[in-house]
Amino acid sequence: MSKTLNVISASEKAIRLLQSSTRINLSNIRDNPGARTQGRRVLSKHNKAGQSHKELQSAAKPPLGWIYGDFYRPWHRIWSGEPYNKDIHLRREYPPLSLLELQRLIDLGWIDTSLPIDLTTLCNTRLYRCDPSLRQFGVNLTEEGADNFKARVNIEVQWTNEVAIAAVERNGGIITMAYFDPLSLEALTDPIRFFQQGVPIPKRAYPPFGLMKHYIDPKNRGYLADPEKIKEARIETMQKYGFTLETDVEMDSEFAIQKTPLQIFYGLHPGWVISLTDESILKPKDCDLVHYYSS
Repeated sequence: MSKTLNVISASEKAIRLLQSSTRINLSNIRDNPGARTQGRRVLSKHNKAGQSHKELQSAAKPPLGWIYGDFYRPWHRIWSGEPYNKDIHLRREYPPLSLLELQRLIDLGWIDTSLPIDLTTLCNTRLYRCDPSLRQFGVNLTEEGADNFKARVNIEVQWTNEVAIAAVERNGGIITMAYFDPLSLEALTDPIRFFQQGVPIPKRAYPPFGLMKHYIDPKNRGYLADPEKIKEARIETMQKYGFTLETDVEMDSEFAIQKTPLQIFYGLHPGWVISLTDESILKPKDCDLVHYYSS
């Protein structure tokens, strides 16, 4: 009698192989053969690719980053890179303006000290430049020339330090550190071009979370700080730098004029449309618009 043969298909063999094999887990995972290579363990004096020291001196020089002491690991494999410019597109730049240059602009008649000084005043001189498209967020008033600064000014800056604050207040002046968002900076740096567009004056945005602490600190004369705490901080600065004021600057209401947290220009409120052709100001009358631009 002829015997019958049991023929097993390839798919059945594969299924039986999977049933009998172990499950994949962290304990049985292995690299493929040849996936990792290890360098030879030799002494540094022998690790010269079969050449002597003098032969290597007279031979062609190796590529940049080659280290003779560790032949198989150049420096760019030993030390990882440092991302110095990783967040360059997010950094804020504040073009500097020294107290010496500010005093020079005042002495030459470019700036009128009887009026408040802000970024628009400085950009209108054409001697100071701030480009918001390059992520420049305003003026940084530096302390250079603090001993020679003699003007009494009411100035608004975006960044400064304690010495510059003391130099301004020593002469009876007022300094305020205020934040402006990029849209507000476009209007501040070139008001004529902004008014020619025929769009309403936008509201000034509040500082981001990372900058909020700088603009609510009375020691920085932040525009969001409590006025009473600013007076106390001004007294501390007077005691620290050894100067006194005969009169209170807050008593002069015309000199001590300040912007509201939503205001961009002095005397102009958000929501107004400036018509240069008609030389007129168009103010919103709708209740919703008035509420939007005032809150």
